[in-house]
Parts: sequence; C-alpha cells; structure tokens
Amino acid sequence: MRWNAIRPGFFFIGLADTRRQVVTVAVRDARGMATDRVWIEGIYREYLDDLSAPHTGLFPALGEIGHGAADHFVRWFADRKVHVLTILRGDRPAGFAVVAPGEAAGAAPRPDYRMAEFFVSRQARRGGVGAAAAPLIFDRFAGRWEILEHQSNRAAVGFWRRVVADYTLGKFEERVINGEVRQRFSTGPARRPT
Repeated sequence: MRWNAIRPGFFFIGLADTRRQVVTVAVRDARGMATDRVWIEGIYREYLDDLSAPHTGLFPALGEIGHGAADHFVRWFADRKVHVLTILRGDRPAGFAVVAPGEAAGAAPRPDYRMAEFFVSRQARRGGVGAAAAPLIFDRFAGRWEILEHQSNRAAVGFWRRVVADYTLGKFEERVINGEVRQRFSTGPARRPT
C-alpha cells in the first residue's frame, strides 16, 4: 500500500487489484461537493437495506415519524461537528462515512470521535475499498475513537475487528454492551507509513 497526500484533508491509497492495476481509494468532505450529497442520498436506500432484516433487523423503516432519510441528511449536513465524507474508488463515489463526536456511554474517557455511519456500495465491495478508506478517516481525525456494530451483524463485526486490529497493531479495547460490539482505540498524528 502506498499513502499519498493530494491536498490537506484529502488522502488516497493505491491498491493493486486482481488485474494488477493500481486503484486509488480516497476520502473527501461531502459538504464541498453538491454531487456527493446527491450521490449519498441516492445510495442511502441500499445502505438501509443492508441494515434491515435479515441482517440486523434493528434500523427503523424509512417514513417513521422523525426517521425519514431527509431528516438524517439535514442533521448530518447542518451540524458542523459532524463530518460527512465521500469514499472514492478512483474518481467515482464508492461509499460514505459519517464521523460524529463521541458519546458518553459510561466508559471513561469519552471518545473524541465515533463512526456514526460507514457504507461501501455493493458494486465496490470485496476490493479493499472499505479497509483502505477507514485508516484514511482515522488519520484525518486524530484522537480517541469508538466504533460500534450490533452483535448480530457478523459481517460488520468481522470487518471492524480486522480493520481496527490492523490499524492499531492489536492495541484496542473491545467490549460487548447491550448487544453492541464496541471497539475503542486511539489515533495520533503521523500514523501513515512511509
């Protein structure tokens, strides 16, 4: 893997795909691109489908009072403490992430950041896009992190365990609280390998 900075806050990794081509994975702020917001709004149904039964069965259906997609987008894009990011594969959107301030969940110290949402489109999966994007996001927001997945979402639990273990070299804490698997770890400046 090769890490390169394009401009402040915009990083990419070059990955070799199965045809030996280098595929660029990048993360950018979705607030700066109207087309990114439109793309995220368009792919949001696929994201919800992945979260709904039979996968976890926990996410409320669209259309419930106070839980419509428009409500989420308004909150995400209006709150300056929330970072909406577009994950790119090459020059095309392949997913999105929402980084929010950490929540006090009884465990001290309170995390600085939490991965509120993370999604890679079905078309971009299995090529390392998510695994390449996550470290870019962690490096961009240095501090104490928490990621949580519902215990029944085995794919998400396995993905985050691998990604966090690789990123932290195994130096993270994991707990199961109320059916949620929580990984806690810290990031710092200059984590990118040379």
